[in-house]
This record gives sequence, structure tokens and C-alpha cells, in this order.
Amino acid sequence: MLCGLLGRTLGHSYSPQIHGLLGSYTYSLFEKEPEEVGDFLRNGDFTGINVTMPYKKTVIPFLDELSPTAQKLGVVNTIVRRSDGTLWGHNTDYFGFLTLVSKSGIQPAGKKALVLGSGGASCTAQRVLAELGAQVVVISRSGPDNYENLHRHADAAIIVNATPLGMYPGNGVSAVDLRDFPNLQGVLDAVYNPARTKLLLDAETLGIPHAGGLWMLIAQAKEASECFTGTVIDNKRMEEIYRQVSMGLQNIALIGMPGCGKSTVGRLLAEKTGRKILDSDQEIPLLAGKSIVDIFAQDGEEVFRQFETQALESLSKQSGGVLVTGGGCVTQMRNYPLLHQNSRIFWLQRDIEKLPTDGRPLSQLNQLSQLYEARKDRYAAFADDIVDNNGSIEEAVETILAALEGQV
Repeated sequence: MLCGLLGRTLGHSYSPQIHGLLGSYTYSLFEKEPEEVGDFLRNGDFTGINVTMPYKKTVIPFLDELSPTAQKLGVVNTIVRRSDGTLWGHNTDYFGFLTLVSKSGIQPAGKKALVLGSGGASCTAQRVLAELGAQVVVISRSGPDNYENLHRHADAAIIVNATPLGMYPGNGVSAVDLRDFPNLQGVLDAVYNPARTKLLLDAETLGIPHAGGLWMLIAQAKEASECFTGTVIDNKRMEEIYRQVSMGLQNIALIGMPGCGKSTVGRLLAEKTGRKILDSDQEIPLLAGKSIVDIFAQDGEEVFRQFETQALESLSKQSGGVLVTGGGCVTQMRNYPLLHQNSRIFWLQRDIEKLPTDGRPLSQLNQLSQLYEARKDRYAAFADDIVDNNGSIEEAVETILAALEGQV
């Protein structure tokens, strides 16, 4: 059985991984230009396909029948080639978004909900929210309710991003400033990469309940898999897949004092897990065209910190790696959202007298105890977990792996 995903640019899709956990069929990526879609649907070699932007409406004229859900939404994201060769279209995003709302704990009934965007994902979000009792307002670039007159909806209780804004590799941007909505009770983002978009990071900072699009992606894939195979998958399977996928995609970020063992622990973690190493101290010389020692000597610490942020901005967008940071990255609060967007952050602690200083400019210039006192509160603010690295490297690595498995 050959299944897959139809879209235009699919290089960073998580769908093959998720479908690999759902069924035993082959799942491929089908990147097609608009003029190729019709021929692919009529003559392509597939049993079932998912459809992503920008083709969720484009495919409809080529289909022989639509499910009731697809008919009411006017959007298709799942196609099955039936035994007689005809094409049946369905929308599993409805179940996906409904699951996202449920998992978020947000209650839409009786509340004003702003849906950002007017494409296929927006149509689905609008319908689900309306059926859950929300008063839905669509915000688009050129519609009657747009980003220039958002002040008219400052009383909104829920905001849903149904646009690609903030999606990898365009991390770090958001269409709205959540501080303009004092009555907000929930924020949802259909984007699933990065795990925490700027919109979600802002919601977290403001203490607003929020959820990202991974739940939606997994739930819609589960229902699509059922359509492809004609089987029923227990909803509990979604919980298992969510845990597996989210754990595998998040980076393991290591912070801590210079010489605390981040590089050594990182290498062993990468070896044990098959993850790639993302090392900011290796990236900085590539950006600067000179060594870190020369940057400090010729340009000073402020310039070094700018290069460090550039390095973290690039590296932290990636997923599924071991991200090794410099000891002073926590001195710049701008680095926290870069790390936090896709990582679980571990603070490696080692006794001061065990920290080496060779080749470390700031460790040589400052007494380590003073340096630690100046930074310890920042390490604590950045960290999700604290790991004692006074024992063996293997013990530190096992502590991290156990934490990722939820055992500690």
C-alpha cells in the first residue's frame, strides 16, 4: 500500500514519521507544482494521500465524491483511491483541530474567538469553534476584519493562528501582540514546528493557556490512517505517538558554567540517542571568521555575545539535536526564547573547584566563584531540569535520558 503527502514544499514534514508509527504502509512525500496536481491525482500511483497547503481546495474538482465533513468545510486533506479507481475526499483536520481544542483545556462556548487567516486550516478552525459555541471572527490581510483594525476585537477571549506565520524556518514572528487583548483566556497555533512559536511563547510569558499544532497533526493523521487502511485505531494510540514524536523532535539543550562538561556530556548523549550535535562555540567562529579567543581580544565581549545569539538563533531552529551552549549564553535573556522554542533545557552543575580555565577568556579574567554568583539565577531561570555532573559522565547522561523518558 502506497500512501503519502501531497504539497508543494515538504522537506520538513513530520508526517512520514507519524504515519510510520500508525501503520505498516509506505508513506512518501509528493512535491508537485500547481500545474502537476491534476495529472498526479488522475494517474498517480497511490492508495491514499494527505493534502497540505496550498492544495486543500485545489484538489476538489478532481475528486469523484466528498465526505459530508469535506462538503461542509469545502476543504479536503485526505484522498482515498477506491477499488474502482474513483477518488474520495475527506477532511480529517476537523477531528485534528477538535482534538487540539480538547487537549488544550480551552472552553470556546460563549466566547469571542479570533481566527487568523482565511485558508483551509482557517475554514476548519472556524467550523469547529462555531460548533463548540464560540463567536468566530476571521482576521485576514484584506477582509473587513484585518490586522489594521484589530483594536475592534480587543475583547477577544481566544486567538487561533491558522496561518503558516512563525513556522520553521520563519521562526520568531507573530501576527499579533497578545498584550493588546486583556481578556484572553486561550491561544492555539496550528503550526507544529517549532514546538513553541513566538505566539505560544508570548502566551506562556503572559500566563495564558495555550497549545501548539502537534496534537492536531497527530489526530488528523490517525483518522487519515483509518481511511487508508479501513481499520480503527484506538484514540489512546495518539497519546503514545504524541509522547514519542515530541520527545524525539525536541532538542536537548545543555547550559552551565564553562568547563562543567557540556561538550563531553553532549557527545555521549548524541552517541547514545543518534542525535546530531549542535554546538554554538563551533558555529560562532564560522559566523565571525575568527576564533572565539580572537573575537574577545579584538572586538570584546559585546560583539561575541551578538555572534553567540546569531549562532543560537540558527541552531535552535533545528529539531532532534543535542544543543551545546557557551557558559555565558544565559547572560542575554534574548537567548531564552531561542532555546525554549524547541528544546528541553538541562543545567549541568559541577563544583567550582573542578572547573578548568584553560582557553576560556572570561574564566581567566574573572574568579569563577564570582562568575557563578553572577550567573546562577539566570541558569535557574533558563533550566527545565538540573543535572549534577560531579560524578561520571555516564551518570549525567543517564539522568538526562531518564528525565526525557519521564522517569524522574
